[in-house]
Amino acid sequence: MTHTAVDVIRTKRDGHRLTDDQIDWVVDAYTNGVVADEQMSALAMAIFLNGMDSTETARWTKAMVDSGEKLTLDVGRPTVDKHSTGGVGDKITLPLAPLVAACGAAVPQLSGRGLGHTGGTLDKLESIPGWRAQLSVDEVVAQLRSVGAVICAATTGLAPADKKLYALRDVTATVESIPLIASSIMSKKIAEGAEALVLDVKFGSGAFMKSPDQARALATALVSIGTDHGLRVSALLTDMSVPLGNAVGNAVEVAESVEVLRGGGPRDVIDLTIALADEMLSRAGITASPRDVLASGEAYETWARMIRAQGGDPDATLPTAKHKHLVTAPADGYLTTLDAYAVGVAAWRLGAGRARKEDPVQPAAGILCLAKPGDRVTKDQPLLELHTDTPDAIPAALQSLTNGYEIGDTPPPITPLILDTIRG
Repeated sequence: MTHTAVDVIRTKRDGHRLTDDQIDWVVDAYTNGVVADEQMSALAMAIFLNGMDSTETARWTKAMVDSGEKLTLDVGRPTVDKHSTGGVGDKITLPLAPLVAACGAAVPQLSGRGLGHTGGTLDKLESIPGWRAQLSVDEVVAQLRSVGAVICAATTGLAPADKKLYALRDVTATVESIPLIASSIMSKKIAEGAEALVLDVKFGSGAFMKSPDQARALATALVSIGTDHGLRVSALLTDMSVPLGNAVGNAVEVAESVEVLRGGGPRDVIDLTIALADEMLSRAGITASPRDVLASGEAYETWARMIRAQGGDPDATLPTAKHKHLVTAPADGYLTTLDAYAVGVAAWRLGAGRARKEDPVQPAAGILCLAKPGDRVTKDQPLLELHTDTPDAIPAALQSLTNGYEIGDTPPPITPLILDTIRG
């Protein structure tokens, strides 16, 4: 059947479902330049306003997978991946990938860079001297066989339709669409070739999804798509109202991740790492105790081998900031609020993140949270330590933190880090 972009746009504009043939045609035609950006912009807005049902979303995902290559990961171990929807201080991939590999799985973690207030895994790892993000497919497979874990940039051949559409959605106010978000995430993960996938779907001020209900809807859509494509999928709903761990930035998050791998680190980072590892191993069919493996030091040894395999020096001194600034408590009491979004924006303004994809980041920029909600603090006690190489950025960072923390007379209620788990 011959289609036109106008007919496909009209179908969705008028609230009808797109046929499989329409979806296959329009995704392929857009990838190859037959459908123009302005036409796909109109279709994306129609989808944003009128949605897609689960069948349409699954087909849209398949069409994006089929737009490029699909990896075959024959590496001699069960393969399982993890994806987070992004947050502040979310360095979990760094200790998690080597931990799960040390338990016997292969973890092909194709990651991205930060944009705005959310950090990027590749930006963090690039603060390690010599480490490189760009690997060929052959290098990825070889490292999975020899080490069991790889964290690297996605190859350009995976889901090129998604790369093109993602950039368009970013400039046309059509990002916040669950079908388009879900198909974007899952097209890359399906093309990656892992047999199982665990998703960390975050909610709260520092997350893309602000409420648990929004996060649950996205998680359900992600699990449904993965199951339809033959993956063993789970999704954890996790709270991102408060920064995860004590470090927010690049080198500071690497340092905290290494601390976890060596048996220390903040309790919330440890707990979420173990919970995700348990779920990943279960999905991969492996019986092992990640807590015991973490305590044994094997996960740290796997981390060191993974970093060396990509040209990095795990023993090298990490970059440190040229300028530091303390934010202190204005009164005695309990720290009742530490807003993840405010801290994330402040870290971004200090140089830890970027406003545009082509912007550079400062490896040493970031924030150390010296107190967390529930802690008893005294007047003038340090709450936050700001790190940057550009001191002119500090006033803007402090402005971002206005109303980002509060001191009260009573401790705040304790809320669970993990709200629920959804399994396919």
